[in-house]
Amino acid sequence: MSSFSILITFQIQEFSMARVFCSINGSANLPTSVRCSYSSCYKPMVVKMGHDQSYRASIESEIEAHLKKVISIRPPQSVFEPMHYLTFTTTPKSTASALCVAACELVGGERVQAMAAASAIHLMHVATYTHQHMHSSGPKPAIDHKFGPNIELLTGDGIMAFAIELLAKAMNPARENSNKILRVITEVTRAVGSQGLLEGQFREIEWKESGNGDEKLWEYACKKKEGEIHACGAACGAILGDGSDEEVESLRNYGVYVGIIQGMINGVGKNNYKKRVEELRIFAMKELQTHFKGKKVRPIASLIEESFVPRSQCDLL
Repeated sequence: MSSFSILITFQIQEFSMARVFCSINGSANLPTSVRCSYSSCYKPMVVKMGHDQSYRASIESEIEAHLKKVISIRPPQSVFEPMHYLTFTTTPKSTASALCVAACELVGGERVQAMAAASAIHLMHVATYTHQHMHSSGPKPAIDHKFGPNIELLTGDGIMAFAIELLAKAMNPARENSNKILRVITEVTRAVGSQGLLEGQFREIEWKESGNGDEKLWEYACKKKEGEIHACGAACGAILGDGSDEEVESLRNYGVYVGIIQGMINGVGKNNYKKRVEELRIFAMKELQTHFKGKKVRPIASLIEESFVPRSQCDLL
């Protein structure tokens, strides 16, 4: 795909996103839920990490440090101050960006190879989170609207464009990574577009308006909203770490499971779909065990295990 085609695709998707944020009224043929047939004989993996800092936290701190270098408060401050504020103050972290780095390291790459992509994925998360919560109301709004909805809308758009710029600047002739970066740009723009995160936001609204009783619709919304961006993160990390096609697709599948789990836990709580969440965790762990035998999968597995067992209750290594 040419750079021009990528730019046009991104602009079309950004236009589509603007439309959904202006209209909050938005059923799809849902995929048949996969049932676990080996849950009785599969023992979930126990992950051990350091008491000082978890694997995920160590990655997130490096991503934040990288972003603070490129999003400093500088002239024009009217642009960079709200960008800095929304990136580092109001938006919760997403596992998707940490998954990008973890996948890169799993296939034998170095953390630095995935840092630009992980940062770009986080920026996409910031932009979509900002847009989705622009008009939050009530005694405890989702975010503090320090700059007002108009500035937040414009800043979110700017953050998306900046994320693509960050990726483009990661092209390095010495590393011969241009083709990989172009693949990553395509992955990222598709994951947040009309068949990914954007559709997930539509389905989430649809689910809420239906009375929150359709379990299949909720899982589908989680798959599109969180699953696609997590799958993107894992696939991008594997691509940048020179993983094989089989490894890329396996990690993409792993990312989908992780994303759906995160969506379910963060959306309505783990206990609401406890059985299904446990099934998805088993699928995710089985994906790692099947395709990465002989490799250290515990670090990347910890990204999902931390959602189930608090670090204070784990024997962390």
